[in-house]
Amino acid sequence: MKSLLSLVALACVAAASPVADQVPLNSQHALAHPDFPNFDLNAVRLVQFEDQSAPVQMTEWQKLEAKSRGFKFFDVTDTPHLGSSAQLRIQSVFPEPNATEKVLPILKTLSTKGPEENLRKFSSFRTRHYRSETGAQSQAWLVSKIAEITEEWGSDSLQEKISISEFPHSWGQNSIIVRINGTSSTDDGVVVIGAHQDSTNMLFFLPAPGADDDGSGSVTILESYRGLLAADFHPERAVEFHWYSAEEGGLLGSQAVAQHYEANNVNVIAMSQFDMTAWVKRGTREEVGIIGDFVDEGLTAFNKALVETYLDIPWVETKCGYACSDHASWMKAGYPSSFTIESSFENSNQNIHSTNDRIDVSDEFSFDHMLEFSKLAVAFAVELGGSK
Repeated sequence: MKSLLSLVALACVAAASPVADQVPLNSQHALAHPDFPNFDLNAVRLVQFEDQSAPVQMTEWQKLEAKSRGFKFFDVTDTPHLGSSAQLRIQSVFPEPNATEKVLPILKTLSTKGPEENLRKFSSFRTRHYRSETGAQSQAWLVSKIAEITEEWGSDSLQEKISISEFPHSWGQNSIIVRINGTSSTDDGVVVIGAHQDSTNMLFFLPAPGADDDGSGSVTILESYRGLLAADFHPERAVEFHWYSAEEGGLLGSQAVAQHYEANNVNVIAMSQFDMTAWVKRGTREEVGIIGDFVDEGLTAFNKALVETYLDIPWVETKCGYACSDHASWMKAGYPSSFTIESSFENSNQNIHSTNDRIDVSDEFSFDHMLEFSKLAVAFAVELGGSK
């Protein structure tokens, strides 16, 4: 049986792939399901695993098999130039938190009410898989909700500085970018706060409510955005909120966005990813997981300081692995990025990628816990974006 190892050899990769002999490469699969009318599981993709000098060819079906076995990867088919100028961009000097008089009043206005209402709707779609009909529908709903919040909570002067756009993708579920333009005429920097909007089920045809992964992160940063608007936040430096498509397919959406920013020399000062923010495992201490691998060291230290300054719970450093979430796309492009998760990785929600990734599956799913992450996103925006 042809294995990934043979393809790695053909690609002249010196070291054997960690997926070798575990993902069969010669089977053919047809997909017939009304949610996925145009998904070809036999389509060949270029996939990059850790410690490989070159990507290997895999079908969409083989990608699903690799993901189900716990392997993490970039699908680089559409983003071959990402990272071409990475060495020119990394900058890791960040200040100590110093804007408490501006941040603390906003934190007091944050609530669990909006996130709970929004997540009940967002996780009600049968699946938010990026190639599904309902995935496109969920993205359309999210855009409309962002626009509704902007109109309801933004002052006229602030709304003039806000743009809501869809970053188009060929698979039908677009990424979403909301930009609050900065007031400074000399600072071209951008602060990015992100989450991924898609969901998946390892048993592919079954529902994927994705309440925690990453519905929780998506509505967490949405509440942060609402809080900033309510506070009439006019940043000196541009602040953007991103909701990426196709994270579950190999970080496809965030790679496309990061490649576009890199190609256009956008000065991204820092990127913070929020992926899974709701789970508190029974019998464990409530805490914020700070990912320590494949992230920018200086920005990660800054994130720890934000937790210590503004949150009511402590942080714990943990690891997530290669290509673990969308922050990895920005690191690949050479931009400083960080990643916070609901707990240490070993204590995180084990129901993800299944029909049980729901709000009501356990009292371990906590909107109060999510609120701590909304505080963190607000602090990140104000401290690095500045405020008049």
